[in-house]
Amino acid sequence: MRLKKGPPDFILFVTTLALLGIGLVMVFSSSAVTTSVNFNDAYYYLKKQLIWAVLGLIGMFVVMRINYSRLKDLANPLLVIGLVCLVLVITPLGTEVKGSSRFLGVAPFVFTPSELMKLAMVVFMAKSLSLNLDKIRDFKTGLAPYLGLLALVSLLILKQPDLGTTVAIAGTFILMITMAGANMAHLGVIAAAGLAAIGAAIVVAPYRMERWYAFWDPWKYASDEGFQTIQSLYALGSGGLFGMGLGRSRQKFFYLPEQYTDFVYAILGEELGFIGAFVVLVLFLLFCWRGFRIALNAPDIFGSLLAAGITVMVVLQAAINIGVVSGLLPVTGITLPFISYGGTSLLFTLAGVGLLLNVSRYSNIQ
Repeated sequence: MRLKKGPPDFILFVTTLALLGIGLVMVFSSSAVTTSVNFNDAYYYLKKQLIWAVLGLIGMFVVMRINYSRLKDLANPLLVIGLVCLVLVITPLGTEVKGSSRFLGVAPFVFTPSELMKLAMVVFMAKSLSLNLDKIRDFKTGLAPYLGLLALVSLLILKQPDLGTTVAIAGTFILMITMAGANMAHLGVIAAAGLAAIGAAIVVAPYRMERWYAFWDPWKYASDEGFQTIQSLYALGSGGLFGMGLGRSRQKFFYLPEQYTDFVYAILGEELGFIGAFVVLVLFLLFCWRGFRIALNAPDIFGSLLAAGITVMVVLQAAINIGVVSGLLPVTGITLPFISYGGTSLLFTLAGVGLLLNVSRYSNIQ
């Protein structure tokens, strides 16, 4: 397919760089105390995150320059590789950290297969749905195979276990089949079944049930499951309007667990206050606006579904993370895109942004 190519979306590009820059600053600020004690190097995680950021930016620029329509040939292989990695990670080949087997490889070459799977699912769904638009309204021949794929991926990720990523992938899936024209009655049934599945996943795992109880009344469980939420709220509350100042967080002194990964937004709010937290929220809203604008103006359905899927993948994960940090959602292990420490997440998120910028080069937008 030959398309007229223009410059990438400038607002999306600048927004991404702004989020990445804030993320690097906050990874250093939130982790410096921990790494000073554990590794005798306050810059330990910052240096690792910088390496992944450079690799991610290189990948973003490379992906941005390739005609996105060529990705159709890679959709199936990417999906297969993602599925194989998800299977391997729950075998003895996987690396277990804090009770979860989410990593594959040998240090320092370790990656998170679920991050690859999120991007692989978007590319595969965009290709497959664009080729089967006439079937998607039929449940048996059109929608059922996709639901089977979602069920397989969800079960493999839940096995790690990782409920947060499962919800993010399912949410992206729902958006993409909705855009493809799925029957609203079918979507209602799928949504109800999805909520029931989430409920079942919570009930069958005692630690998730404890988190659910702590979500409703964290102070009742202040010494165990409610501890993280309470410390996160203390951090956000202490920040006030303008914050305590960059680097001056008290909660990062071993009060708030996962302060540089899942709960980095709480440290950001403590140090930069409501203003800083609000700026990050606005940046994600800008990302959402430009992403859907690109999707709506894409020259073909594949590009439209690809752009929408990547946008939801990033924004939904951000919404879940911020919801958890602010006590609006039960605690679940999911990071904040661009901001949290995590090499694989940053690499594949920036690669996804590269695809989004790629589609924008062929979209008719200003």
